[in-house]
Amino acid sequence: MRPSFLSQPLLWLLLAATTSGQQVNEELSFGFRQPISQNGRGMPGWSATSSNHHIQFLSDRVVLTPPVPGNARGALWTDKPINSDTWSAEVSFRASGQDSGSGNLQFWFAKDKNAINVDSVYTTGPFDGLALVIDQYGGHGGGIRGFLNDGNQNFRAHPSLESLAFGHCEYSYRNLGRPSTLKVTNQNGLRVSIDDRECFNSEQIVLPSGYYFGVTAATADQPDSFEIYRFIVSSVASGGQQQGQQQQVLKGVKGGPPQLERLDRFPGAPEAVPDRMADDIKSQQEQFADLHNRLQGLTHQVANVFGEFEQLGRKLEERHTQLLSSMPGGFPSDKIDSLGRRMENLEKTLEQVRRDVEGKDYREHLNQLNVAIESVKGGITDSLDPENIGRIMRTHGPRLGMYAFGVVAVQVMIAGAYVVYKRRRNSMPKKYL
Repeated sequence: MRPSFLSQPLLWLLLAATTSGQQVNEELSFGFRQPISQNGRGMPGWSATSSNHHIQFLSDRVVLTPPVPGNARGALWTDKPINSDTWSAEVSFRASGQDSGSGNLQFWFAKDKNAINVDSVYTTGPFDGLALVIDQYGGHGGGIRGFLNDGNQNFRAHPSLESLAFGHCEYSYRNLGRPSTLKVTNQNGLRVSIDDRECFNSEQIVLPSGYYFGVTAATADQPDSFEIYRFIVSSVASGGQQQGQQQQVLKGVKGGPPQLERLDRFPGAPEAVPDRMADDIKSQQEQFADLHNRLQGLTHQVANVFGEFEQLGRKLEERHTQLLSSMPGGFPSDKIDSLGRRMENLEKTLEQVRRDVEGKDYREHLNQLNVAIESVKGGITDSLDPENIGRIMRTHGPRLGMYAFGVVAVQVMIAGAYVVYKRRRNSMPKKYL
């Protein structure tokens, strides 16, 4: 009888129960569907504030602070507070800049968003809520620190702000070339993780409902560019709420299979359910709970895979857009067509030359060339004959006798001139002083 009980109706029940764990709050979220902004000037349910620049709303991300200019600030705040006591928030961000660039990014959960506006934890006054700071404090590659305030601490005037941090972890967030995901879970305590790796947690911290979510960024003279890809807030049902929802689903099974929502509405990190021996599961209720937990973990895995594929698709689309924009004048289709036609003409010419070489007999031309080379060779050989060379030297060569006669004549003339000079000198009258 037990196999008949765990048949198709129960399977529909278990699949429906997996959807009751998390529910995306669309009024407090963005980035779970594209484009993020319909008009490029804002997002529904969120308010933007900036200083020394204008926040850019793109199709897949929000540029909170640009690469230039420096000393810029940007802030995003929800228009409505969250009404759930248990929730999970995921922020996908990317920070890039020069090697010497600097800046900070804050995740806020505050009762009064106007008390913070575009400030960072270093410049804000008293506030009531939670602040997570991502910066390069301490000279390391980067880190995440958590701060709590009940409204009595003035962070801007505090002499040792770092002493107020209740948790921290190191994380190099700059120039990774990919978005980083910060996840904050408020259920049975507070848990903070980065890229599916736990950063810190505390079971003594319980955040109330009625607070606003916000993200702020601030840069220095050499700024970092902070980009927000998505901010997804999910309401996490407690154990009693999940049991009540399961009972409601049990009542509705007789009316037909429930309508399952899309998996991409449940962005959750992969969850591993520990193994259990079959002998340990005695009752149908335990069997149902074990199967429910495993199906829920599998659903989260599938949703995570869908999210990774969506992120990969966005990266490919960005790369394609960058390549198109880097080409002067857009995509040069006319130049490529012209180059293709030239290549075809070159192929035709080479094919014609190949046919001419293979189809014609060049033996006669080679024989004529050989005869011409032999005639040239014979003429050169006849010209270099020793008898001809001797005759040429005798006929056209210089005569040594003429050279010798000229040399002797010159010497005789010089001697005669010298004798005449001596005689004239001796015949001149001598003068005595």
